Amino acid sequence: MAATVSDILLGWYDRHARELPWRAPPGAPPTDPYRVWLSEVMLQQTTVAAVKPYFTAFTTRWPDVAALAAAPEEEVMAAWAGLGYYSRARNLVKAAREVAARGGFPDTEAALRALPGLGDYTAAAVAAIAFGRRAVVVDANVERVVARLFAIDAPLPAARKAIREKADTITPDERAGDFAQAMMDLGATICTPREPRCLLCPLSETCEGRRRGEPTRFPVKPAKKAKPQRRGTAFWIERAGSVWLVRRERKGMLAGMRALPDDGWTARADGTGAAPLDGTWTDLGAVRHGFTHADLELAVRRIETASPPPGEGEWWPIKNLEDAGLPTLFAKAARLALA
Repeated sequence: MAATVSDILLGWYDRHARELPWRAPPGAPPTDPYRVWLSEVMLQQTTVAAVKPYFTAFTTRWPDVAALAAAPEEEVMAAWAGLGYYSRARNLVKAAREVAARGGFPDTEAALRALPGLGDYTAAAVAAIAFGRRAVVVDANVERVVARLFAIDAPLPAARKAIREKADTITPDERAGDFAQAMMDLGATICTPREPRCLLCPLSETCEGRRRGEPTRFPVKPAKKAKPQRRGTAFWIERAGSVWLVRRERKGMLAGMRALPDDGWTARADGTGAAPLDGTWTDLGAVRHGFTHADLELAVRRIETASPPPGEGEWWPIKNLEDAGLPTLFAKAARLALA
């Protein structure tokens, strides 16, 4: 089955590969590892459509790993704003500096895995796509394709060991990078979560999930746990056309990012509601945002003041607020304040 699956899928990929700004055409020599690595980090838990403009902006501003390594972390974090999961950006800078210091990217899975922020998937993807190494690359799309192809009945996350083992059996020795990208494309365009286009699938004849007549049952999902609901308050403090911004602590949610002052909410506890200075505050409503471990309802309150609030911060011109690199939550709060 291994040769049949890989041959069929690679033939399909040669005809139907998506054109993406970080990808080399099918059959071409491996592409620049910097572009592969950067795209894979950006694509973690983020859609291709969302990543494209960020990838273009990053590679224009920092065209190689040495340029990114030399960039101040605050600038990279600001450029990342809106992509979410901000630990990825911090690890991006750390990894870039390690790669620049050693003179280039390592070309094996094990060595790549040792870089900050590169887990099993990213290390395997870079090894296969950028260096042509045989590597078993399993992202969410590949996980779904393999679970359906072999009708793996165990629920996630326990099924991941079996999924990886089956993926290993169909991964070819040659063109492993193209094969990995073919599997990703198949999952993204054909073997989709809710309405798989089985009639167009090149692997339909060998798919056990389709043979059983229930491909969407796979992969088997565990019961969802309800996320805790948190409440907090953000404070829009305005003076003469500027708004007071603070830098969040280096640890915790949205660490190191510019933000509006808030009341100390976390994923584990509601905020206190206490305002950072006395005065007449206006309640503007609330915004909602989902994090991995909690959902947040963030009230927004506004005040005008003639003097700076206590603590460290900076007055930022409201007309240039989009340049502040606010994370999505606080960008939502800012839009509410400016509505």
